[in-house]
Amino acid sequence: MTAKPSEWRRWLGIALRSAHLVGVTLLGATLLGAPVPFGAALTLASGLGLLASELIDGRIALTELAGAVVLLKLALVAAMWAWPAAGVPLFWGLLVVSAVVSHAPKGLRHWRPGR
Repeated sequence: MTAKPSEWRRWLGIALRSAHLVGVTLLGATLLGAPVPFGAALTLASGLGLLASELIDGRIALTELAGAVVLLKLALVAAMWAWPAAGVPLFWGLLVVSAVVSHAPKGLRHWRPGR
């Protein structure tokens, strides 16, 4: 079992999650034609911050399904940024994968191949 993070780390996590939601919303708006050029950058930066925070706190491991999916999601957001023409289907795919994995049972999220 992991220890609870300190109060400031908890607030940092809340700030990162809030920034991430804003970034995803802006990214979706950009893909629908709104002139918001930094949605992908904010999504990537806040996603990397969340990943680092969760790795430090021991809430996620890159060898587990949830950790591997986070890396895949970050790579696909970068792909959306690099190839905007593929952005819309990637965005909706990421949204569905994110919802499924984040709400999946703990045993599936923390599943490790070969364990």
